[in-house]
Amino acid sequence: MEKKNSVYIGTSLDGFIADKNGGLDWLDAVPNPDNDDMGYTEFMTRIDALVMGRNTFEVVCGFDIEWPYQKPVFVLSNSMAAIPEKYHDKAILVKGPLKEVLSEIHEQGFHRLYVDGGKTIQSFLQEDLIDEMTITIIPFLLGDGIPLFDGLPERLLFECVDTKIALGSVVQNRFVRKR
Repeated sequence: MEKKNSVYIGTSLDGFIADKNGGLDWLDAVPNPDNDDMGYTEFMTRIDALVMGRNTFEVVCGFDIEWPYQKPVFVLSNSMAAIPEKYHDKAILVKGPLKEVLSEIHEQGFHRLYVDGGKTIQSFLQEDLIDEMTITIIPFLLGDGIPLFDGLPERLLFECVDTKIALGSVVQNRFVRKR
C-alpha cells in the first residue's frame, strides 16, 4: 500500500498556526454562517490515522467537545509518560526516532497519515517525510506566535496542485512534494 504523510492546517497570513499564547480564536475571524469545513471531511476520508504531537494532543483534550476523531490517533512524545486514563481508548503514545515510529505505525496497517501539530510537522519536514500539505490561510496578521515552518536543513520543493477561495477571503492551497 502507498505510504503518504499529509498535513491539513490553518495559518495566519503571516504563517503562524497559533498566537504567542497558543491561542486559536483568530481561526474563527472570518464569518462562516454555513459551517463550511473547507474540505476537512473529504480529507479525513483519505487518511487511515493521525500522528500529532503532545502539545496538539493537549490542546484537543482541552476543547469542550466530544473526542473529534473517528480514526486512530498516535501521539508523538518523548516526554509524556502515558496517555491520560480518560483518553486510553482514543490515543496511542509513540516514542522514538520518526522513521522507527512510522515503521511501527505502518506495521499496524496505517499508511496514509495525517500529521498535525507545529513541532511534529516541522520534525517530519526536517526528515523530508511530508508528501502533501493543505494549508488554509486565514487573512489575519498575528505578528507573532507559533510558526508553521522553522529550521529546515535543506530546501524542499513542493508544487501547488490546487487553490480554492472560501468564505470570500480564506485561501486554501494544496501542495505536493516534488522529489
